[in-house]
Amino acid sequence: MRTLMTTICLLLISWQGLAKESKLELEECHVKGIKEQVQCGTLTVPEDYQKPEGTSLDVNVVVLPAIDRSSELEPLMFLAGGPGQAATELSAHIRRTFYEIRKTRDIILVDQRGTGKSNAIICDEAEFYDQNVYTSSSSDFSADDIRECIGQLKQNLSQYNSENAIRDFDAVRAALGHQKINIYGGSYGTRAALVYMRLLPDSLRSVVLDSVGPIEVPIGPFGQSSARSFSLLVENCNLEAACAKAFPDLESEFQTVYERLMKSPEIIRISHPRLGTPLDFKVDGEKFISVIFTKLYSMELRTVVPLTIHQAFLGNFQPLAGLLSTDDTNTDEGGMYFGLTLNIVCNEDFPLLNENDWNADADNTFGRNVSHRVWRLACPLWPKYRPSSEFYQPVTADIPTLVLSGNLDPVTPPSNGEKSDATLVNSHHIVVKNAAHIVASSDCGVDVVNQFLTELKPDQLDEKCLTEIPDESFMTSLNGNI
Repeated sequence: MRTLMTTICLLLISWQGLAKESKLELEECHVKGIKEQVQCGTLTVPEDYQKPEGTSLDVNVVVLPAIDRSSELEPLMFLAGGPGQAATELSAHIRRTFYEIRKTRDIILVDQRGTGKSNAIICDEAEFYDQNVYTSSSSDFSADDIRECIGQLKQNLSQYNSENAIRDFDAVRAALGHQKINIYGGSYGTRAALVYMRLLPDSLRSVVLDSVGPIEVPIGPFGQSSARSFSLLVENCNLEAACAKAFPDLESEFQTVYERLMKSPEIIRISHPRLGTPLDFKVDGEKFISVIFTKLYSMELRTVVPLTIHQAFLGNFQPLAGLLSTDDTNTDEGGMYFGLTLNIVCNEDFPLLNENDWNADADNTFGRNVSHRVWRLACPLWPKYRPSSEFYQPVTADIPTLVLSGNLDPVTPPSNGEKSDATLVNSHHIVVKNAAHIVASSDCGVDVVNQFLTELKPDQLDEKCLTEIPDESFMTSLNGNI
């Protein structure tokens, strides 16, 4: 064991030294969605850090400069979710949402290796996955699609893992000349942040974990967490007089639509939600659940879920297509690089699960086993790598850490945040009653994060605005009233 640890330490020293020698020259540039100039650059890193002279790859970086740089405050690095989101493709969203933080701090965005312009793991989309969200369904996804995708890939997939992503991020930190940085991780970004805390704690001034995916909790089985979130939506509808009056049988209507579509999928002629052109909309039981599930992430979109279910019960699927239109995006608009998603989930999460785990997660009356299908189909075929056993141990680093959870979250429930908060030495966990996925998507949430970054006192924050977020309210008519 001592020999192994010595080897690991020497490797860490070696690649950290390499990062310090590397220069990251930033140039003024424009990125999509931002009119003002920001800063862009690339950093060359080894594909395999144990073979620094071997194959290399360029990591794409965008820096949103602080409005006031006079205080030279430590920057915030944003770790994107997924796994599979490219951070730089979220530049416009981060600039807008994290405006208060950017007043005094640079925000660093790095495309995780395998996404964006960092040697993205991309298959031929026309063959691998039908991007037409209206005519495709997860039930169309086949083993042949996976095999075809794998055959197209040129990367050494074993090196596109969470730990090497962190080595890349820290190489960027060093190349930009920062001794320490703050990091914000949302969703899978919290997994990356926790790995960072274990591997390189001395590089971090503070950490924000928003909607936590602990290393020890596998990504993929979302049956129970989504059922909990949907149950809370139904409960909140029943508590609101207008919603309860409009949809007194919401739960039973949902079950009826699901069972009807499972027996007999429908192809319905509708108008395209954005273009207005005629469209054949394919709906089956899995698709119905998947659309509702993904809208449970957002407080804004949850407001129309009861109305959408009720209209589907009446045979009108136009509102469901309208909800689906929010997924009608391409990867250059902040979508998912699904090759990296599979590479990480199939190797870091899927091996932890057995048949009993899958069955227990599917034992619910909302999503059943719909969230399982892609993983159980793809992962047995996907090329294998295995993290070390230490990878899965709870993180215990003594770094000021703010943990945020939305009580209504369908994928990272508060119990996830409790796990990380319990093992971290200097953390504070805030559960926001009326929030779903990503607490810092609201001005109030960002203000709390900003106060934490300034004061580094996680248990002494002004949380009042988070308690004042209104209860859920729902649209009860196609005319749009709430």
